[in-house]
Amino acid sequence: MEKIYFTLLMSSLFFRMTAQEDSSTVNKPKIDISGFIEAYYSYDFSEPNLKHKQPFLYNYNRHNEFNVNIALLRASISYKNVYGKVSVHAGTYVDDNYANEDVKLLNEAFVGVYLDQSMNTSIEAGIMPSYIGFETAVSHSNLTVTRSILAENSPYFMTGVKLSHQFNKKFSGSFLVTNGWQRIQKVNNKLVPSFGSQLVYKASEKSAFNWSTFIGEELVNTSFTVRYFSNLFWDYTWDEKWRTILGFDYGIQDLVSLNDDYGIWYSPVLITQYKLNPKWNLAYRMEYYQDKKNVIIASGLPFEVLGNSLNLDFLPNSKCKIRTEGKWYRATENIFDEGTKKDNFSVTTTMSFEF
Repeated sequence: MEKIYFTLLMSSLFFRMTAQEDSSTVNKPKIDISGFIEAYYSYDFSEPNLKHKQPFLYNYNRHNEFNVNIALLRASISYKNVYGKVSVHAGTYVDDNYANEDVKLLNEAFVGVYLDQSMNTSIEAGIMPSYIGFETAVSHSNLTVTRSILAENSPYFMTGVKLSHQFNKKFSGSFLVTNGWQRIQKVNNKLVPSFGSQLVYKASEKSAFNWSTFIGEELVNTSFTVRYFSNLFWDYTWDEKWRTILGFDYGIQDLVSLNDDYGIWYSPVLITQYKLNPKWNLAYRMEYYQDKKNVIIASGLPFEVLGNSLNLDFLPNSKCKIRTEGKWYRATENIFDEGTKKDNFSVTTTMSFEF
């Protein structure tokens, strides 16, 4: 009988301790730590004398120099229906993309709240990754080493408020109010906020359509005028080996203050990847970027560039990538090598680790 009482007592103590542990676990925020490190070497065969290879590029933009594009450390925190992310970073990506910002240390700093029990509706506020485009600052999710001209000249980050809703398993949308086109602080506090939208349709696990828009007052030369922008892309995985992304950017900005009607820029992009085997990938990108009135790219001459690049990736494991890319630009005007050439060729090699 004593053995039975002892057994019952120990069982009750065990269940009580388990319940206390479960209760304490539930009441504590969940914290996940992750990060990304990417070192690179890039050689521009024009051998530029300037610090940056090209003024319209913001990644891997140092010639004949070993450097770190980005080193990032992120903390993701969640508690019940509230979540947040804080990321700090350093590298030449930060030097080039945050040159006009007072806050350079933060890559992300935002808090989000699910507004319903089903967690289909959320609102986020703070410094967030851009909702525009298919290439991010963390290259592990990109099919190519370097970014397209399209990606380099549209926002990598936005600061503001984002309201998102998952309408069903296939369709979701977001509406944003921000400080402007890739800005942490506003250049002029008298300007009204900028607005943006994003619609995503995932027909299947293999296919995703994305349409993002932006409207706001942005600076051209010394005047603020209204900018209208649209980014559209389709991401499709054909099978275990082939994946293709088709993208198209189109923008219009009022140039009346510059004695002109408006400026237009646009850029179609095709990227396709072929997996040779689990450790080796090939990728090809073809792109065209036109900005004749220098709304986005201040080249001094009409900017019309055709680009082609070829990638070879080696994956020692799922967290590490060693990648090499050869890239050739062909312009209609002499915009390369300090205004003396129409062609530019470069090779970039990176080694990255995601954890």
